Amino acid sequence: MSDATPSSSEVPTAPALPADRPVLEVWCELQCPDCHRALGDLEALRERYGDQLELRWRHFPLEKHRHAFAAAQAAEEAFEQGRGWAYVAKVLGRVTELDRSGEQFLVRAAGELGLDAEEFDTALVDGRHILAVDADQAEGRALGVTGTPTYLIGGERLAGGKSQEGLRQRIEAIVDRHLSAGA
Repeated sequence: MSDATPSSSEVPTAPALPADRPVLEVWCELQCPDCHRALGDLEALRERYGDQLELRWRHFPLEKHRHAFAAAQAAEEAFEQGRGWAYVAKVLGRVTELDRSGEQFLVRAAGELGLDAEEFDTALVDGRHILAVDADQAEGRALGVTGTPTYLIGGERLAGGKSQEGLRQRIEAIVDRHLSAGA
């Protein structure tokens, strides 16, 4: 489970973050075209709220996508190496290449971002992130996640698989309510 809040450089900021800031959990998988379409909304939320909103990438690989589980493990390695959100965006932007080349593409994409591609390859072989991916998926199922993307914020589950239409506005309303209640 990756709960690092992204920033444009993905380097942690020095000031302490508010403990009561809202958390948006995003249940996605890297072979999902709907998750690719959700990236624009996530970036807009990051720009609007910055450190006031904690974004957490949660893995929910779907069985219908044969490379989704490996991609989830690779994303976990990218978060561990400090470039998770950049890696997620890169892989989601090239879903067709992932479909075609699988793990080779996942390792190559890591290298393109300046990550330790050899360590990615090793992580995919030794399975060091399998438990994290399995835990996210199990928690998602327990919370009623059935498809991707699914958002969980302020106790509300919002499914974005059929349409992203209006989801960002609903998320913003929940975040704004939370932030105004804490002010």
